[in-house]
Amino acid sequence: MLKSKTFLKKTRAGGVMKIVREHYLRDDIGCGAPGCAACGGAHEGPALEPQPQDPASSLCPQPHYLLPDTNVLLHQIDVLEDPAIRNVIVLQTVLQEVRNRSAPVYKRIRDVTNNQEKHFYTFTNEHHRETYVEQEQGENANDRNDRAIRVAAKWYNEHLKKMSADNHLQVIFITNDRKNKEKAAEEGIPAFTCEEYVKSLTANPELIDRLACLSEEVNEIESGKIIFSEHLPLSKLQQGIKSGTYLQGTFRASRENYLEATVWIHGDNEENKEIILQGLKHLNRAVHEDIVAVELLPKSQWVAPSSVVLQDEAQNEEDVEKEEERERMLKTAVSEKMLKPTGRVVGIIKRNWRPYCGMLSKSDIKESRRHLFTPADKRIPRIRIETRQASTLEGRRIIVAIDGWPRNSRYPNGHFVRNLGDVGEKETETEVLLLEHDVPHQPFSQAVLSFLPKMPWSITEKDMKNREDLRHLCICSVDPPGCTDIDDALHCRELENGNLEVGVHIADVSHFIRPGNALDQESARRGTTVYLCEKRIDMVPELLSSNLCSLKCDVDRLAFSCIWEMNHNAEILKTKFTKSVINSKASLTYAEAQLRIDSANMNDDITTSLRGLNKLAKILKKRRIEKGALTLSSPEVRFHMDSETHDPIDLQTKELRETNSMVEEFMLLANISVAKKIHEEFSEHALLRKHPAPPPSNYEILVKAARSRNLEIKTDTAKSLAESLDRAESPTFPYLNTLLRILATRCMMQAVYFCSGMDNDFHHYGLASPIYTHFTSPIRRYADVIVHRLLAVAVGADCTYPELTDKHKLADICKNLNFRHKMAQYAQRASVAFHTQLFFKSKGIVSEEAYILFVRKNAIVVLIPKYGLEGTVFFEEKDKPNPRLIYDDEIPSLKIEDTVFHVFDKVKVKIMLDSSNLQHQKIRMSLVEPQATGF
Repeated sequence: MLKSKTFLKKTRAGGVMKIVREHYLRDDIGCGAPGCAACGGAHEGPALEPQPQDPASSLCPQPHYLLPDTNVLLHQIDVLEDPAIRNVIVLQTVLQEVRNRSAPVYKRIRDVTNNQEKHFYTFTNEHHRETYVEQEQGENANDRNDRAIRVAAKWYNEHLKKMSADNHLQVIFITNDRKNKEKAAEEGIPAFTCEEYVKSLTANPELIDRLACLSEEVNEIESGKIIFSEHLPLSKLQQGIKSGTYLQGTFRASRENYLEATVWIHGDNEENKEIILQGLKHLNRAVHEDIVAVELLPKSQWVAPSSVVLQDEAQNEEDVEKEEERERMLKTAVSEKMLKPTGRVVGIIKRNWRPYCGMLSKSDIKESRRHLFTPADKRIPRIRIETRQASTLEGRRIIVAIDGWPRNSRYPNGHFVRNLGDVGEKETETEVLLLEHDVPHQPFSQAVLSFLPKMPWSITEKDMKNREDLRHLCICSVDPPGCTDIDDALHCRELENGNLEVGVHIADVSHFIRPGNALDQESARRGTTVYLCEKRIDMVPELLSSNLCSLKCDVDRLAFSCIWEMNHNAEILKTKFTKSVINSKASLTYAEAQLRIDSANMNDDITTSLRGLNKLAKILKKRRIEKGALTLSSPEVRFHMDSETHDPIDLQTKELRETNSMVEEFMLLANISVAKKIHEEFSEHALLRKHPAPPPSNYEILVKAARSRNLEIKTDTAKSLAESLDRAESPTFPYLNTLLRILATRCMMQAVYFCSGMDNDFHHYGLASPIYTHFTSPIRRYADVIVHRLLAVAVGADCTYPELTDKHKLADICKNLNFRHKMAQYAQRASVAFHTQLFFKSKGIVSEEAYILFVRKNAIVVLIPKYGLEGTVFFEEKDKPNPRLIYDDEIPSLKIEDTVFHVFDKVKVKIMLDSSNLQHQKIRMSLVEPQATGF
C-alpha cells in the first residue's frame, strides 16, 4: 500500500518548495514473537522470547513484553541495559526520535538491540499497515508520535491474543508522561511509569538504584531554600548571544579550586577569549565541558585567577554557609593588570554530561538511602544519589550518571549505573582511567576482525604492483626494549658517486586498512594507540600491530619508503617516495644500536649503516637547532616491575641515548619531506600538524622564575628562546637549566592536526619548521594512515576516494584525532600516577631532595628529580592553626612566618602514600628542610 507525505521546505533563496515523499505500508512485517500464527513468526534480527519468564513483576505476574516510549529510552537507558531487563519492543517511531535527540543514547540502544541475549526487537510500526497513523489537523508532531506509540501498543496486545487461545502474553506500555499514561488506560492498554515497573521487580531490588531521578520540580517545592538563580530559556539565551548581551563558550572547571572555572568563548571574540567565574552562584550549576551562556560582569567586579588550592570537603547541603567564607579567601588585593574579564553563568546551551567514575561517600545517618558520590575527576561536582546498596558499594569504584541539578540543591542529582570493583586494584583502576579519559578499549568486534587478512599470509604478485623490491638493502629497526609494534626501519649506504642513500621505511598499514570498512572506521574512532604502564590499548587489531605490519627482522614486510640522496653534509639532493617490500636485517634496542656504534671491533654492514645514520643525524640536529628548534625537557619515568606480582619495584627517570636522537632526526626529516609533498599535490586537503606559538602571557612564569636567579629569558621568537635557554647556566646549580626547560615546556601550546584548506598558519613552533605532518607511525596513529593514503595517491601507488579530498570531512577527522591524542596523554599520566602510588605504598615513607617549580598562595609545587615526580606541599592543614603566609606573585615567592621560598629553591621533602581518603589516594609531600617556623 502506498501513501504520500507532503511538506513544505524553505529554499536558500527564500522561496518555498513543496516536497512529496512516497511512504510504503506493508502487512508482512513480523511482530517479533517466535511461532506467532498471526504473522507467521516473520521477523528481522534478534527476536523476542516465546514465553518470557523474567523478570518477575508484582504488578503484572503473567508473561509480558515491554514497550517503552521515547523519554524512557532517553532517560532510563541504564535500566534498559541491565541484564535483568529483556524482551523489549523498540518502535521505529521511538528509535527515530532518540536518533534526533541524542546520538550517544541512540548508539547504546542499537548495541542493546544487536545483543541476542537481551531479546530487544525493533518493530517498524511506521511501515506497518495496521500501526501507521497520519498526523491529524491541529495535532503537533509530539502528540502524533505519542498516539502512534499507543496505537502500536494496543495493536500488539490484540495481535498476541491471536497467537493461541490459552496465550496470556501482554505488552506493557512504559511511560513517564502522565497524560500519555492516562490516555493509554482509557484505551485499555496496560501502562506503568518506569519507576512503578522497576519497583515491582521484587527479585531485582538493585535495579531501583539505576533509575534516573527526574523530579526536579518536586524537590524544589519540598526544600524551599533556593541557592542558585534560574537558568534562562534557550530562546532568551540565543537572543542575548545574537545581541552581544551574553557570550557562548565551553565551561572548564578547575582541578585545583572547586569554586573557580573559566569559560572559553566560541568564535572570534579576541577581546574576551577567556572569562573567569568565581563562587558557587556564578558557576550556577554548570558542569565541566557544558556549553554555557555567560554574562560579563562590570569591570568593578572583575577578579584575578586565584592562587588558592581548594578541594570540596563539605559533608552535607548545610555546608553552603561555609562556601561564602571560602569564597572570600579567593578575593585578594592584586594589581589592576592582573584582573581578568569575569562573568556569571546565566543559562546552559548544551549539557555534556557523561557517566562518571568515582566512589560513594556513605552518609553518616544510619539506614539513609541518600548519599554523596565523589567523582574521580576533581573538576566534576559531587553527585547526590539514592541507593540501598551503600554498604556493598563502600570502598568500591562505581559509575554514576547525573540526572539534573535543581536550584535548591548544593549538588546535582544522579543515579547508580555500575560497580567496577575494589578501589586500588590494578584492573579496577585501569578501567577507571580508561573510562574517565574516554579511551575506546572494548575488544575489537567480529565485524572489524572480518576485514583482517586470512592467515597464513604472504606477499602476492598483486601486492607487488606499484611496489619496489628493497629486500636486498641492509635495513634495521631501532626501538625501545620489548617493542612489538615496529613502525619504522632505516638504512644508509654509500652510492657509486660518493653520495649517501638514506631510507626511512614505514609499515604500509594503509595496504591492510581500506577506506570506509569497519576496520577503518574503528581505527579512525580510536585515533591512537594508548600506552599505559603495563598495558597497551591498540588502535588496530594485534594481527596487524604486532605481526603483519610490524617491521620485524628476517621476514618480508610491506612498507612505504622515503629515500633521499644526500651529500656527506646531510644536504638533500634528491627525494623519492615509493611503496616497497623490505626484509629488516636486525631489530635492535636503542642500547644495542649504541653499543654497535661505539664498539671499535664491529664493522659489519648493519653497524656501518648505523654509524652513517648517526653522523648525519648529528648534522641535521645541529642545523635544526640553528634554525630555532627547541630542546625542551620533561621528566619521564620508567617502572621496573616484579615478574610475578607485576607491581613496580623500582622507579627511575628514562635514560636517553644518542641513538634515540638519531632515530628522531630521520623521523622528523621524513615527516617534513612528506608534508611538503602532500601539500604540493593537495593544497586544500593535506592533513598537517602545527604547533602554534604561545601568547607572550604564557611565558610570564618562566621569565619571572629566571629573573629571580638573575637570568634573562627572551621569548620574542623560538630562536631567541632556544638561545637564551642555552645561555641560562649556573656553575653552582647545574640542574637549573633542566628546570628552566621543564618550565618552558609548561608554557607551550598543544600541537594539533589540521586540514590545509581550513587554515593558513602551518608553522610548527617547537620544530622551527614551516610545514610538518605525521607519516612515521601508522600502526599507532590514524593521522599517519590518512597521510599514507594522500602520499600513495600523489605518487600513483593507490587510488583516491571521495572523503580523502573533502576538506570538511578531513577537518572532522582532525577534531577527533586531537581529542583522542589529548585523552591518551592524560590517561598515560594517570597510569604513571597510579603506579607511582603502588611504588610508594610498598616503600613506606621516603625523604628526597626536590626543587620548587611553582609557588602558590598556600602551597609550593615541587619536582623530585630522582623519580621524575611532581607534587604539592600544603602549608595549611585542616583542624590546625594556620601559619602566617605572604605570597608575592611578582618575584614569585611565598613567605611562611620567617622562611621565604622562591622558585627553583632546593628543599627536602618527605614522600608517603596518603590512604586516609580512599576517594583520592595520593602521594602526600611534607617539608623536611628548611624547617618553616610555626608549621
